[in-house]
Amino acid sequence: MFATPAYAQAAGGAGSAFASFVPLILIFAIMYFLLIRPQQKKVKEHQKMVEAVRRGDQVVTAGGLVGKVSKVRDDGEVEVELGEGMRVRVIKSTLAQVRSKTEPAES
Repeated sequence: MFATPAYAQAAGGAGSAFASFVPLILIFAIMYFLLIRPQQKKVKEHQKMVEAVRRGDQVVTAGGLVGKVSKVRDDGEVEVELGEGMRVRVIKSTLAQVRSKTEPAES
Protein backbone atom coordinates (compact mmCIF):
# COMPACT_ATOMS: atom_id res chain seq x y z
CA MET A 1 0.00 0.00 0.00
CA PHE A 2 1.15 3.46 -0.85
CA ALA A 3 0.83 6.50 1.41
CA THR A 4 -1.03 9.38 -0.17
CA PRO A 5 0.66 12.83 -0.11
CA ALA A 6 -1.86 14.09 2.44
CA TYR A 7 -0.78 11.47 4.97
CA ALA A 8 2.90 11.79 4.12
CA GLN A 9 3.17 15.49 5.05
CA ALA A 10 4.50 16.41 8.47
CA ALA A 11 2.22 18.15 10.93
CA GLY A 12 2.73 21.91 11.28
CA GLY A 13 4.58 23.07 14.37
CA ALA A 14 4.66 26.31 16.35
CA GLY A 15 7.06 27.89 13.84
CA SER A 16 4.53 27.75 11.04
CA ALA A 17 2.07 29.95 12.96
CA PHE A 18 4.61 32.77 13.14
CA ALA A 19 5.64 32.21 9.53
CA SER A 20 2.09 32.75 8.37
CA PHE A 21 2.05 36.26 9.94
CA VAL A 22 5.36 37.38 8.42
CA PRO A 23 3.84 38.37 5.03
CA LEU A 24 1.13 40.40 6.78
CA ILE A 25 3.72 42.22 8.86
CA LEU A 26 5.80 42.96 5.75
CA ILE A 27 2.77 44.28 3.86
CA PHE A 28 1.86 46.58 6.76
CA ALA A 29 5.46 47.88 6.97
CA ILE A 30 5.54 48.61 3.25
CA MET A 31 2.16 50.38 3.38
CA TYR A 32 3.33 52.46 6.34
CA PHE A 33 6.51 53.68 4.64
CA LEU A 34 4.96 54.22 1.20
CA LEU A 35 1.53 55.65 2.08
CA ILE A 36 0.91 56.56 5.71
CA ARG A 37 4.19 58.25 6.64
CA PRO A 38 4.36 60.59 3.60
CA GLN A 39 0.72 61.60 4.14
CA GLN A 40 1.41 62.47 7.79
CA LYS A 41 4.41 64.57 6.70
CA LYS A 42 2.28 66.42 4.15
CA VAL A 43 -0.40 67.17 6.78
CA LYS A 44 2.22 68.58 9.17
CA GLU A 45 3.65 70.83 6.42
CA HIS A 46 0.14 72.09 5.58
CA GLN A 47 -0.54 72.88 9.26
CA LYS A 48 2.73 74.84 9.47
CA MET A 49 1.86 76.75 6.30
CA VAL A 50 -1.61 77.61 7.59
CA GLU A 51 -0.30 78.78 10.96
CA ALA A 52 2.30 81.00 9.26
CA VAL A 53 -0.22 82.90 7.10
CA ARG A 54 -0.18 86.63 7.80
CA ARG A 55 -1.57 89.84 6.41
CA GLY A 56 -0.43 90.59 2.87
CA ASP A 57 0.19 87.00 1.77
CA GLN A 58 -1.26 85.93 -1.55
CA VAL A 59 -3.17 82.66 -1.08
CA VAL A 60 -5.12 80.10 -3.09
CA THR A 61 -8.16 78.52 -1.45
CA ALA A 62 -9.25 74.91 -1.93
CA GLY A 63 -12.00 76.22 -4.22
CA GLY A 64 -9.43 77.83 -6.51
CA LEU A 65 -9.96 81.47 -5.49
CA VAL A 66 -6.82 83.61 -5.47
CA GLY A 67 -6.64 86.59 -3.16
CA LYS A 68 -4.62 88.59 -0.68
CA VAL A 69 -4.99 88.14 3.06
CA SER A 70 -6.29 91.37 4.55
CA LYS A 71 -6.91 90.21 8.11
CA VAL A 72 -5.99 87.17 10.20
CA ARG A 73 -8.57 86.33 12.86
CA ASP A 74 -7.99 84.34 16.04
CA ASP A 75 -10.90 81.95 15.51
CA GLY A 76 -9.29 79.98 12.65
CA GLU A 77 -10.42 82.32 9.88
CA VAL A 78 -8.73 84.78 7.56
CA GLU A 79 -10.26 87.60 5.59
CA VAL A 80 -9.19 87.39 1.95
CA GLU A 81 -9.55 90.23 -0.52
CA LEU A 82 -10.40 88.77 -3.92
CA GLY A 83 -10.78 92.06 -5.73
CA GLU A 84 -11.06 95.73 -4.90
CA GLY A 85 -13.60 95.99 -2.10
CA MET A 86 -14.55 92.29 -2.30
CA ARG A 87 -13.60 90.50 0.90
CA VAL A 88 -14.55 87.01 2.03
CA ARG A 89 -13.94 85.12 5.24
CA VAL A 90 -12.18 81.80 4.71
CA ILE A 91 -11.42 78.98 7.14
CA LYS A 92 -7.64 78.70 7.49
CA SER A 93 -7.55 74.95 6.92
CA THR A 94 -9.11 75.36 3.46
CA LEU A 95 -6.12 77.33 2.19
CA ALA A 96 -4.43 75.17 -0.41
CA GLN A 97 -1.34 77.25 -1.11
CA VAL A 98 0.48 80.40 -0.06
CA ARG A 99 1.88 81.85 -3.26
CA SER A 100 3.85 84.88 -2.14
CA LYS A 101 4.86 85.55 1.39
CA THR A 102 5.35 89.06 2.72
CA GLU A 103 8.08 90.30 4.99
CA PRO A 104 7.18 90.29 8.68
CA ALA A 105 6.01 93.66 9.97
CA GLU A 106 8.50 95.58 12.07
CA SER A 107 7.52 95.94 15.70
